[in-house]
Amino acid sequence: MYPAYQAQADLLWPLRTLNRLTLPLLDQPGLDDFPWLPTRPWRAAGKVFDLAQVTHTRPPWRIGEVTQGGERWPVTEEAALTTPFATLLRFRKDGAPAQPKVLVVAPMSGHFATLLRDTVRTLLQDHDVYVTDWHNVRDVPLAAGRFGLDEYTGHLIDFLAAIGPQAHVVAVCQPCVSALVAVSVMAEDDHPATPASLTLMAGPIDCRVSPTAVNKLATSKPIEWFRKNLISHVPWQHAGAGRRVYPGFVQLSAFMSMNKDRHANAFKDYYKHIVADEFDKAEVTRTFYEEYLAVADLAADFYLETVERVFQTFDLPRGEMTYRGRRVNPAAIRRTALLTIEGERDDICSVGQTLAAQDLASSLKLFMRTHYIQPNVGHYGVFSGRRWQHQVYPLVRHVIQVSQ
Repeated sequence: MYPAYQAQADLLWPLRTLNRLTLPLLDQPGLDDFPWLPTRPWRAAGKVFDLAQVTHTRPPWRIGEVTQGGERWPVTEEAALTTPFATLLRFRKDGAPAQPKVLVVAPMSGHFATLLRDTVRTLLQDHDVYVTDWHNVRDVPLAAGRFGLDEYTGHLIDFLAAIGPQAHVVAVCQPCVSALVAVSVMAEDDHPATPASLTLMAGPIDCRVSPTAVNKLATSKPIEWFRKNLISHVPWQHAGAGRRVYPGFVQLSAFMSMNKDRHANAFKDYYKHIVADEFDKAEVTRTFYEEYLAVADLAADFYLETVERVFQTFDLPRGEMTYRGRRVNPAAIRRTALLTIEGERDDICSVGQTLAAQDLASSLKLFMRTHYIQPNVGHYGVFSGRRWQHQVYPLVRHVIQVSQ
């Protein structure tokens, strides 16, 4: 599967290179003055072809500054800790006062952490923000070892230790399980860096609740089917040659196939906007697809263990989840405030699946628990967009402030 994809990418490389060299020539002023020369359609077709490609490099965060209360602070990215598989990235605000430290736990689900750009940018208004910037596993040499569900959780514990005491965790989507596991383990060990609050947003804590199409797909086939049909090896051209992975382009294909018409129409409209010189509208489409088509491979161990333990056997809600051989006990959480957030129209992680964390953290006092359902939003609306900024975020900020 992967060699076939790589061969196609290699064959298209000369054509894509030629297209990139030609586009600046078609943008030359004055060419549109010749009505007999179809410059606009050529230019639009070239830009559509340039945009419609899968890339494997993390896009830039593009967060240069943040403004709050009339104050403006430049933002500098710095690596607080780096492993072969991830960077603990801090967005340092030069000149800003001391603010609560927040670790944003990004999903490892076929896209880069920059998918949470809006989440991070909003949190930066009032917080000292760190993010789990996961590396593309196809660029991680085999010598770095395995990366499974335990290693993911172990990274969260190590990152929280590096940030220090009284930090706060905001986990988005798939990593909500590992975030709850990490905090449970740290609480049971009385770890000095156990976070002061844990926010779980649209995460699959208990997929037995109102199963979605994604959940049903995961349970429709045995884990051996996933291992046999969806796992491939990284080709020799890349640093992670030979590593077993669930390719990011396969995950992307699955997502796009769910809304084929919408994506096809988006590219048609992109073409029309360029021809009509409606550059603002075209820029919205270009920005979205540059991010959406940037994919990252998942380590096979992590992918298969997630499918099996989270979506098939439901280890965490059944009390069977383990971390490096020890049983996980969410009831050990006693001093970490818990906020769970769901979207009313979420068709990936349905209402009730994240709420299940409240029952698992049974030792928490009632005043340390908060649950919120955001009306009229789907999965992505929980952590990005206008409703996230104006309705969900104020609640997240409040829970962090009162947990200091």
